[in-house]
Amino acid sequence: MNASLSSAPLSPFRQFYALTKPRVVQLIVFCALIGMVLAVPGVPSWVEVRLGLLACVGIWLVAGAAAAFNCIVEQGIDAKMKRTAWRPTAKGQLGNAQTLLFSAVLCSLGSVLLYVWVNPLTMWLTFATFVGYAVIYTVILKPLTPQNIVIGGASGAMPPVLGWAAMTGDVGPESLILCLIIFLWTPPHFWALALYRVEDYRKSGLPMLPVTHGNEFTRLQILLYTLVLFAACLLPYVYGMSSWLYLVVAVGLSLGFCWYGFRLWREYSDALARQTFRFSLIHLSALFAALLVDHYLL
Repeated sequence: MNASLSSAPLSPFRQFYALTKPRVVQLIVFCALIGMVLAVPGVPSWVEVRLGLLACVGIWLVAGAAAAFNCIVEQGIDAKMKRTAWRPTAKGQLGNAQTLLFSAVLCSLGSVLLYVWVNPLTMWLTFATFVGYAVIYTVILKPLTPQNIVIGGASGAMPPVLGWAAMTGDVGPESLILCLIIFLWTPPHFWALALYRVEDYRKSGLPMLPVTHGNEFTRLQILLYTLVLFAACLLPYVYGMSSWLYLVVAVGLSLGFCWYGFRLWREYSDALARQTFRFSLIHLSALFAALLVDHYLL
């Protein structure tokens, strides 16, 4: 969030909206939408479009609830970090009771919507993701181990599975391939951020990898993960989910991510770490967009 916005007082609506971490939730819903689209052969019918829209709303509500709950648990940590000090819970603009009620309402609405108008499997998978992120990752893993991002990444990787389940009532191998891609993408994405925010994390007391194992070790891990991620990004083509169009885009994006990882490993700078973090967002978004275009054009 930009500095001018972070210092300006937020209206009550914007305070509650900020708790949902909109940018993160948008990426979650986008990845879930890709799972939905790929689960439906050809152009979807109106019934399928309606089902997909309802699923997106339900997933958005539960994901927003998890983000709000995360703000309660981490308000002390958020207050110590420049990147998160603007959050309403960190600044004391919203109390724990208000935030907890807001989270509970969003989670309840989203769960009911998914159970009644989508299907029970999607509801239970989405709720399990809520528990995985808000409780297992935030409360247990994040303050306990520098591998928090790796283990906790399983929850963040679930959106395509949720989308697939919403449209088919099942969990197919295709959705698990997409889940694997996000799972392997998460560590280099977050560790690039942690490298140039290392002092923030040190002050917070969180055992992020650059704090516990140092800059050089973290950079090596980023490079290794980008290489393994490269292989995973080829799986949709290998499995027959996509054609040459996706393959070309996936190879180009993955080579780019590996190149950033290699440069970061060889010669570190905060500016390069920022560039790597930003490219990781482009990598995942463009990769899934390529799957979407490939699905309809070829």
